[in-house]
Amino acid sequence: MDLFEKCFQPLVALQMKDAGFDAYYRVLQSACDSEVVISGRRMMMLGSNNYLGLANDPRVKRAAAEAVERWGAGMGGSRCLNGTTELHAELEKRLARFLRRQDAVFYTSGYLANLGTISSLVQRGEFVLVDRRAHASIQDGAQLSHGEVKRFRHNDMAHLERLLDGCGEAGKLVAVDGVYSMEGEIAPLPRIVELCRRYDARLLVDDAHALGVLGRDGRGTGEHFGLEGEIDIVIGTASKALPGIGGFAAADQAIVEYLRYGQVNRPFLLATAPPASALAGVKAGLDIMEQEPALRRTLWDTTRRVLHALRGMGFDTGNSQTPIIPISTGSIERTFAMWKMLTEDGFFVNVVIPPAVPSGGCLIRLTFTAAHTKEQVDALLAAVERAGAKLGIIPAPPGFVAEELKVAG
Repeated sequence: MDLFEKCFQPLVALQMKDAGFDAYYRVLQSACDSEVVISGRRMMMLGSNNYLGLANDPRVKRAAAEAVERWGAGMGGSRCLNGTTELHAELEKRLARFLRRQDAVFYTSGYLANLGTISSLVQRGEFVLVDRRAHASIQDGAQLSHGEVKRFRHNDMAHLERLLDGCGEAGKLVAVDGVYSMEGEIAPLPRIVELCRRYDARLLVDDAHALGVLGRDGRGTGEHFGLEGEIDIVIGTASKALPGIGGFAAADQAIVEYLRYGQVNRPFLLATAPPASALAGVKAGLDIMEQEPALRRTLWDTTRRVLHALRGMGFDTGNSQTPIIPISTGSIERTFAMWKMLTEDGFFVNVVIPPAVPSGGCLIRLTFTAAHTKEQVDALLAAVERAGAKLGIIPAPPGFVAEELKVAG
């Protein structure tokens, strides 16, 4: 068999694109903000993870621009050899202090943070237990490790306990998302912590979608539940509530030093260091996040309002408890049809199809930010209700005729 034969097999996303539903790789002609420009047209952005609206904040952009002037456009090498500036060292200290950890190590991306941390810590004869719907970077980090990988059913604590019980006295790491990126669910951290204590397992929480969002001060899932001290390693990203690029692991000093110097953390040691300009923007975003809690309050006011409205209309939004709000649409055809209606109405939303979700569990994923206005949200809710009624996803008003799906399938 030719190695490239698989490349010529039909792909659902390409089939939908050919049918006129070009939902992926759309080219933005403006900065990431509450509105964006695509093909010369302004659209309300509901597909980014820019939770606090800082990606286009003038203070963040100014900090990044000043860093370019001082440090240049790139580092020209890895953190270990020549790619650590004062900014890298300062940001690691700031992140550790914010998260009440002894130290932090900053990676070039959030993906690499999970890949490097998990694969470094779990070795032969040890176990890593992963929620089946955890970030792909957690799954890949577990697979890259030399330990045995056990996957438990999503948020199923009984299944997790059975797997932990089967690990015996070996070293164990439980790795979960704090907030699940497709469903908007918060992990049942109190129960997870209880099981980790009982079975002497260490706990890693990927707070990519919780940092800046959950907790009184935005420190994430641990703060939300009052369990910060029970999490051994916090993984975070600098591409969501914090604006920019990069990721980090925050933990006790010995763990972080092992990740820096242990010679097993290839995704850190062998990756080119992130440019100082990106770090300066992240640092400025962290300052704003700490000093302006009103941004988080605005985000949650919008989130609660939208969840209440959508559920009142009859939409299935699953167990979402966060600014990530999925609308269950069922089939691929209906999902793309709703995407097209919302796109034509001026709303940028994300289409989520298998394998990102189970078969038959397709979603329209909405993500809200502190930058969205009441008027924008009003317009969106009206458009979503109209599209849902046309497609028969929600009950239609009397006399309203649902639209027949005309989608290539």
